[in-house]
Amino acid sequence: MDKKDIQNRDDIHLLVKNFYSKVRKDDTLGPFFNDSINDWDAHLEHLTDFWESSLFLKTKFTGDPLEAHIKVDKAHNNSITELHFGIWLNYWSQTIDELFDGDYAQNAKRRARKMGTFIYLKIFEARQ
Repeated sequence: MDKKDIQNRDDIHLLVKNFYSKVRKDDTLGPFFNDSINDWDAHLEHLTDFWESSLFLKTKFTGDPLEAHIKVDKAHNNSITELHFGIWLNYWSQTIDELFDGDYAQNAKRRARKMGTFIYLKIFEARQ
């Protein structure tokens, strides 16, 4: 089966939905997300907004991902490590590869790597 590239909001929503389905079941990552998010439907829409804004510059994303991650880290006794971001990134890349192929798909992987590194460093700084 030939895979298409990420082309629109529906594609991004499919990616986000499938990705977080894996994350929520993961023994290492699941507790961080499942303890922090009460309304998954709303959260998936919010994350779809974020990635649509990031990849297509279409939606005006509102929110502060950095603040949200620092808050989750604090609620979990400052226990988020680079291992968590590595697992997260592996699921992200795996899900993209399962569903899509093309320039936007590769860009989504690059942006996730950069974002993960930035957020992890900022979480670490916030602990000081």
